[in-house]
Amino acid sequence: MPAAQRLAIAQVTPFAWEVAGEVNHYVARVSDELADRGHRVLIIAPSESPELVRATRRALRDRAGELLDQADGQPVVLGVGEVLPFSPARRRAASLPIDVARTIESALTALPLDVVNMHEPFAPSASSAALRHSRALNVGSFHAPTERLLSTQLTRPLSRLLFSRLDARTASYQATRKLLQGFFPGDYRVIVPGADIGPAREPDGPPELVMIATEERSALRTFLRALRLLPATPAWHATVWTDRPTAPPATLGRLHDQVTFLDAEQCTQQEALTRADVLVMASDGDRAMPGTLISALGAGAVPVASRLAVYEEILADGQLGFMFEPGESQTLAAHLTRLVAEPELLAERAEEIRAHAGDLDFGRVADEFETVYTGLVARRHSPVGNGRVRKRLASRGLVDVDLHMHTDHSYDCATPVEVLLAEARARGLGAVAITDHNEI
Repeated sequence: MPAAQRLAIAQVTPFAWEVAGEVNHYVARVSDELADRGHRVLIIAPSESPELVRATRRALRDRAGELLDQADGQPVVLGVGEVLPFSPARRRAASLPIDVARTIESALTALPLDVVNMHEPFAPSASSAALRHSRALNVGSFHAPTERLLSTQLTRPLSRLLFSRLDARTASYQATRKLLQGFFPGDYRVIVPGADIGPAREPDGPPELVMIATEERSALRTFLRALRLLPATPAWHATVWTDRPTAPPATLGRLHDQVTFLDAEQCTQQEALTRADVLVMASDGDRAMPGTLISALGAGAVPVASRLAVYEEILADGQLGFMFEPGESQTLAAHLTRLVAEPELLAERAEEIRAHAGDLDFGRVADEFETVYTGLVARRHSPVGNGRVRKRLASRGLVDVDLHMHTDHSYDCATPVEVLLAEARARGLGAVAITDHNEI
């Protein structure tokens, strides 16, 4: 790649790097793709590894200039410290430890980056701290399609202040875009996540029905109720994968031999998906996991999902799978019964999904992000400036006007500069200096 197009990019995630999740997987795969294209990519993340955190802080202190050189060809992970995981049960968000914020500030101050991409930059988090301290062009990527009450209700003014520093915004889904525009108006470019495309699965036994039980607990109950309604013949088998060890419920009864529970210690989520003929997603909307649904399409599984806006979007309103109303175990059981009893229908839908899988490749995601990054860099002004304009303005007086004090209108930090300048021109001012008092 020509040096002029080679960018130094930081991807910032708010989640501990050692914890598997949709956002971290997304960051890792996009970073790999960008690094393969010649960009120098750093991943800035909280970490549960004291060794990684110590090594990161030592490198920032002693040899910060070498970190981008190490990122030549593959991403380099910088662990900035340990943070408490998000818990819906907590009544307030845990504050970001000061040592984590300082490490992020040191990294973004010492490293000459072109673009910093913050994922889920809601405060307080590593991503919001990066947005506060970044000196590069800032891109905010939003993934979750469900409302974060803390950020949209309690800390909305702070989030608006931070988001005013974003030069571009992306959303993983139309549902995410619509939700955010209601609370934080702006231009969000939708970049649908990718999936790891696996080989076509050859049928080698009864249909395998899989649930990835990372949604809310009620989703698993809906799935098990539906399984109890399935006939014993033709034969079928179900697998429930959880991210932590979970004992099968005592109420399984006759299903005990037909349902297997697996956890992350026995196999990965992706391995569970590769064995699936049918994937069931039964969220009622509180904790939708659209990334898992996309991964299932990449693995060639036929989805049966609850009718949520984000699931409908991914499945093209049912064209790529089957849908049922949230909590409707009888409708879910009817779909599963039909797929088990009609193997030709299952094979036909799997073939349609396989034909669509090319659009889910992470290379396409990297293409779209590269377009966003290069478009921002192309608009960046030269630090040298325009000598002729500087000379022409040198003789003019500078008037420092506080528009908050001298106008009848109320402005906040998110007010476009064009609006402030228009107000100044209407008052007959020549040169105007606009001061951000929030930075004082």
